[in-house]
Amino acid sequence: MLAGTVRSLLPSDLASQELCRQPTMKTTAIALSLVSAILVSIPSFSKASLAATPKDFDPEEKITMEVYRSSNPAVVTIKTTTSTGSGSIITPEGLVITNEHVIREAKNGNVKIINTDGKTYDGQVLTIDRKNDLALVRIISSDRFSALSFADQGSILVGQKVFAIGSPFGLSGTLTTGILSRVASNGDLQTDARLNPGNSGGPLLNSHGEIIGVNKSILSPDGRSNTGIGFATSAPIAKEFITRSAAFIPTNRNSIATLPNPQSTITSSISPQTAITSPATPTTERHLLGVVLTNSLTIYEVRPNSLASRMGLQKGDRLVSLNGTPISDAKQIINYLSQRPSEALLTVARNTGITNYQIKF
Repeated sequence: MLAGTVRSLLPSDLASQELCRQPTMKTTAIALSLVSAILVSIPSFSKASLAATPKDFDPEEKITMEVYRSSNPAVVTIKTTTSTGSGSIITPEGLVITNEHVIREAKNGNVKIINTDGKTYDGQVLTIDRKNDLALVRIISSDRFSALSFADQGSILVGQKVFAIGSPFGLSGTLTTGILSRVASNGDLQTDARLNPGNSGGPLLNSHGEIIGVNKSILSPDGRSNTGIGFATSAPIAKEFITRSAAFIPTNRNSIATLPNPQSTITSSISPQTAITSPATPTTERHLLGVVLTNSLTIYEVRPNSLASRMGLQKGDRLVSLNGTPISDAKQIINYLSQRPSEALLTVARNTGITNYQIKF
């Protein structure tokens, strides 16, 4: 019986060695003579004749080349202090979808995003879905970006040709191909396209260059080698995650929001009475709390320099009530803050104690 290990696709450090031997003078002379003779016998070629054009290839190759040409500009490398993965830009404004495990170690939700031209941007994690290993990140820039679209569920069929693009072992812009081997009962896609550490979060594409899945793991009998069985979260699940997130993704690039989903939730904003806010701060900014909540309303993260951090809220605190009304859903806070109230009373449980925060906006 074979025992398999499913592992995520983050790269580990690689070391390479090049072994060289110094040739003798006689060997060098002979080699040079051979090279000279060969060069004399080879006709010269112009640059134009060396550059192949799509018309020189068969239809299958042309499809592969076109998928890569059109899709690669929207595939990025994502780096934290401890890991490197991939991602797909899905809006011209710079919204990126990737794996949750790619950005899991991001300090304060901050990552670096590198495009195909080698340009590096700052990125901010907006929200996560641990169950499906998904995350949304925004590129902090006013640039416009190439973006990929998602395939419809009906066009995701076993046997279709698929294309994976990503940064295996940090080698950005790497393309591998295969077929869609299986669709699991939970919607996960299985493929024989070669995936390696660093492909995590990159797109699995169809022949139209549409995302059918977000690559996330490989099956490895020995915990190291790639057997040619990879897995991706399917496009319908990714689209559902984005739809749940849509109402909370900031349209203002200078603001931050996170959203409710089965494994993570919101960033909202509350200004405590003791916190000092600048009169020049936009009203929308004053109504941001700066926390990420789990579905149990427990604070998963407090944004640095946010109003919540100034209030003294901490990771592990649980929101109990708003204005004396028990909180059962993060949307209650979002909906209340969207009305731009002048004040609020927030009750927070920490360890075995309860604290009330009187907030003035």
